[in-house]
Amino acid sequence: MAGGRPITVLNVAEKPSVAKSVATILSRNQGLRVREGRSRYNKIFEFNYAIRGQSCNMLVTSVTGHLMELEFEERYRKWHSCDPVELFNAPVRKLVPEDKMDIKRTLEQEARRCQWLVLWLDCDREGENIAFEVVEVCTTVNRHLNIKRAHFSALIERDIHEAVQNLVQPNKYFADAVDARQEIDLRIGASFTRFQTMLLKDAFNIDSVGDDRNVVLSYGPCQFPTLGFVVERYWEIQSHEPEEFWTINCSHNSGDGISTFSWTRGNLFDYTCAVVLYEMCVEESTATVVNVRRQETLKYPPHPLNTIELEKRASRYFRMSSEHTMKVAEDLYQAGFISYPRTETDCFSQRTDLHGIVQEQQEHQIWGAYAQRLLDPGSGLWRNPSGGGHDDKAHPPIHPTKFSAGERGWSQDHHRLYELVVRHFLACVSQPAVGAVTTVEIDIAGELFSTSGRMILARNYLDVYRFESWGGSTIPTYASGQQFVPTTLTLDSGVTRPPPLLSEADLLSCMDKEGIGTDATMHDHIKKLLDRFYATKDANTRFTPTNLGEALVMGYDDMGYKLWKPHLRALMEHEMKAVSEGIKRKDEVLATCLQQMKSCFLDARFNKQKLFEAMEVFFERSNGSGGDENHAVGEVVQRCRLCQDSDMVLKRNRDGNYMVGCLGFPQCRNVVWLPGSIAEAAVTSNRCNSCTPGPVYLIQFKFRQLEIPPNYNPNHLGCIGGCDDILRQLTEICGTGSRISARGRGTSSSSVQRGNTAQSVCVFCQQLDHSSNDCPSQVVGSRSARHRQTGESSFSCSNCGTPCVLRTANTTNNRGRKFYKCQSQECNFFAWEDSVDSVNGGNSAAQSNIRSSASAASNTNPGRNTGRGRGWGQGQGQGQIAATFVSATGEPISDRRCFVCGDPSHFANVCPNRGA
Repeated sequence: MAGGRPITVLNVAEKPSVAKSVATILSRNQGLRVREGRSRYNKIFEFNYAIRGQSCNMLVTSVTGHLMELEFEERYRKWHSCDPVELFNAPVRKLVPEDKMDIKRTLEQEARRCQWLVLWLDCDREGENIAFEVVEVCTTVNRHLNIKRAHFSALIERDIHEAVQNLVQPNKYFADAVDARQEIDLRIGASFTRFQTMLLKDAFNIDSVGDDRNVVLSYGPCQFPTLGFVVERYWEIQSHEPEEFWTINCSHNSGDGISTFSWTRGNLFDYTCAVVLYEMCVEESTATVVNVRRQETLKYPPHPLNTIELEKRASRYFRMSSEHTMKVAEDLYQAGFISYPRTETDCFSQRTDLHGIVQEQQEHQIWGAYAQRLLDPGSGLWRNPSGGGHDDKAHPPIHPTKFSAGERGWSQDHHRLYELVVRHFLACVSQPAVGAVTTVEIDIAGELFSTSGRMILARNYLDVYRFESWGGSTIPTYASGQQFVPTTLTLDSGVTRPPPLLSEADLLSCMDKEGIGTDATMHDHIKKLLDRFYATKDANTRFTPTNLGEALVMGYDDMGYKLWKPHLRALMEHEMKAVSEGIKRKDEVLATCLQQMKSCFLDARFNKQKLFEAMEVFFERSNGSGGDENHAVGEVVQRCRLCQDSDMVLKRNRDGNYMVGCLGFPQCRNVVWLPGSIAEAAVTSNRCNSCTPGPVYLIQFKFRQLEIPPNYNPNHLGCIGGCDDILRQLTEICGTGSRISARGRGTSSSSVQRGNTAQSVCVFCQQLDHSSNDCPSQVVGSRSARHRQTGESSFSCSNCGTPCVLRTANTTNNRGRKFYKCQSQECNFFAWEDSVDSVNGGNSAAQSNIRSSASAASNTNPGRNTGRGRGWGQGQGQGQIAATFVSATGEPISDRRCFVCGDPSHFANVCPNRGA
């Protein structure tokens, strides 16, 4: 390319400050003209320049991050407009939002008169995606634009001039990977967020998020695994059972100093064994030196700095949050003091002028002298940095790009972070620290003990990297075969301690290891946990889950699907990386990931009761309309024929009665009331062939046998569209109100008749002269059954005589099974309802068995409190009492175990294996 007629080049940067820096560097601040664009914040800079000999009229402007947003089409944007599962397949569109329209108009206006478009967006996947958004806007008005991409890592003259003279093509694979990630996150996040918010927010008094009724219980495919790390560590701490251990400690005062020797066995958890070994050492207390080792050891400097390490070290050294660290780093980058701060690379290429970077730091009053020593060949301090094995092929490691003794407008954190970047760079091109370590081993009665001391021979990189230390400690001189009597020899005890809460540096390490998020997004995911009140962070930057965060993770964990674990998201990140490398197509990855998460969503919705159970552990139920899990979220039956805008879904009202209502409530009040005798109902995938307009999905009903006439099948696949005669007849016979309240309260026949005249027909014989409760055909029946129907109990505790209450078990093996429980808090008596029925039938042997088992269950140990709802159950076995945790329903509780043998039936203090 040479000379010729000047061309007009539109240059677009990612931020206004970057546009100004690029224009200033390329124009050398000569002949630079500035004018306003349509957006007041995004100015246009003009100057003349030559690219590879071609004269150019350069126009430099900017966007402000993403120019476009991905969103659902209008019909799906309202929360109640559709079933959340539809969002996995609902049409989406990418368009410029209203607040970015002025930027779009500026680009269109300038692109019309240009021949080239040069993209100066950040050189990562996100920047590449924004670049293609700019291309789409500009090529819409000028299809003949020549598209070029500038690659740079720092806003300094060397990088900017080199980038503009070596323009390349933009990377479509990178942009596709971001498009895939955006669509996956939008669909998964919107569906799960709507699901759990509509399900739970009005059902419980969630005090931790304030009184705002617009609270959103958000779900993010990266956010939830991040929360999972926090909750999992918290659970580890909560479940930790302290175990006592014993160890033998030995010290020796030789006159030259005191040496403390550690037992090579470490800690013993068996007291008897520890005492025996200790007594052996006391009886033969002469110590013999059996080994003296001296060796040179090295402490290596850190690898070059990438984004994750920058965030972790800033958190560890300065207690700066990862979000704040990236904000400060971005300020330093845009001002030209450090290289691009979002990089996975931790190894320098051979093209990097490492000596030139060090030379710029020689004038600093604190570390300048060290930089001069590095450059002196005679000092032997220089060492080419070793890499950490990561290279994103886009940016070098973070390093200083311009000298500064401290700028006027910098905060303390700006000073700290710049100092960290400089010192880290100087350290990684330095020799490792050298130390001499002496290790001494002694033998006392066959037991080995050891001690060690270190002498620092050369500090090297530690002289500049003040954030790390390598303390030296000296010990007296010992020789092999030497004997002495220890000054002290003690048997000391201790207890095991749980791991600490996760710090921000720990959390970043977990996310990096499991592939959750990218170097550019991890800090955002952590911030969202705090913003959503899912976790809190203390002054030591350690995270604790809130009740809300723990409840959500607990609910999903109980479902069996590990939606809070990192594996699903890590797989998605791997797939998106394959897209960025051109190995897989975007559409292929979208289909696979979304189908997988759609299956998870359907399972989660089917098991939504688990979320309710988990929330009930931490929060009280509210009186809001969301009090029942089916009230807020239901299964779609058909499109609403009244408003024609929302779906009709199967729900249960607060009294437990089924209905099909419009999601557009309260704007649309269309509802189809169903018979009150329905015990269970579920929408199927079968469609009605008669009702139009469709589709109308059939519902599988299960009726309570005693509440429908005997000639009707209790299992019925029905349609609510108007074609189902059986459903219509049962509605007329049974009415739309339940005969037995969902909360267990009895309902009198008179109140039923007042509520619905059709209910005066006896459901057993279809006669009009009596109610169902007084039907002659139903006179024969157990007395206990009548008491259960009216919500009363005639069964008394066999221990204390107190009337029992009837409850329903919720354990895995007996879910739904009813049992009697003594109301006295001092008595733990219970008995299964079906066992009581057999007793009332005259089985005296069964009566005896119930009494004996109840006595065993109620024989509690008053000296041991095992936690809420738990007690000791005792029984005889081989001449000794075996202690077993039991629940209120008499089932063993399996989350408490003996730490000696792992048996859940006893604690360690009564373990038969203890001391073996």
